[in-house]
Amino acid sequence: MGFFYFLGQRKFYLHFFIAIGISLVLLWVVVKSMDIFTQHGDVYIVPDFNGYSLDQLNEKGYDEYFTFEIIDSVYFKAKDKGTVVLQHPLSGSRVKQGRHVYLTIVAQSPEKVLMPNLRNLSLRQALVTLESNELIVGKLDYVQYFARNAVVDQLINDEPVEADTELIKGSVIDLVLGKGEMTVMVPMPFLIALKQSDVRMKLHLSSLNVGREYFLDDVDTSHARVYKTDPETLTEELLYMGQPVNIWYRSDELIDFQEYLLQFDPDSIAVNPDKYENNNIEDEF
Repeated sequence: MGFFYFLGQRKFYLHFFIAIGISLVLLWVVVKSMDIFTQHGDVYIVPDFNGYSLDQLNEKGYDEYFTFEIIDSVYFKAKDKGTVVLQHPLSGSRVKQGRHVYLTIVAQSPEKVLMPNLRNLSLRQALVTLESNELIVGKLDYVQYFARNAVVDQLINDEPVEADTELIKGSVIDLVLGKGEMTVMVPMPFLIALKQSDVRMKLHLSSLNVGREYFLDDVDTSHARVYKTDPETLTEELLYMGQPVNIWYRSDELIDFQEYLLQFDPDSIAVNPDKYENNNIEDEF
């Protein structure tokens, strides 16, 4: 009975409401403290930092809103050294003040690789080795040598380059290869609709060279696809090893290459068996 009597007293309700008020005040203080600590509501749009150096970003005051961290560098000959080429988060992202922004910048100097020893390797092995070392195959030059498609020498600017020589990534390496003990002619590969990088590899695997290249639509080669070749696609004519093939490109944004390919039938190529007899184009060793 004493408990229910106490509930009816004014003093109970006074203390009860005081306790609720204090609890609400404490809750408000905690919430506001969390807002300040987490910077709740202070959201910023990440700008596009591409092309800016770290010093330029700091001069513009971006360091007051973001914490910049350089995580990688890559070499671009056409871009200014030390400028941003990649960022995370991407531009347009919504982040809080002080968020780390990770940057990839243009290296001050080109990356270097060691020249592998290609001598006495087959052409196919040499192409794979150069690609894995991020070096570019240039011209294939055939000379008298008993092993067909064996690498006789490796050159830069017509000068021999020794194994373990330090080179800039992307250097162009010319290969001197053996003709073998008999004259060999090779068929023209099917190149229509291929990208420029795929054309080079396919011609080299066929013991042929890239000749002149013509881009008929625009400068942006990322959309360029093979439209025409000389010698012509699907020709019955056999080519000499090392012979150059001229390429004409069109943009896949202007030409429907799926439809364009319908007029070609790669399986219909007819190599004259009398011409091709005993002409094995595979590596002899």
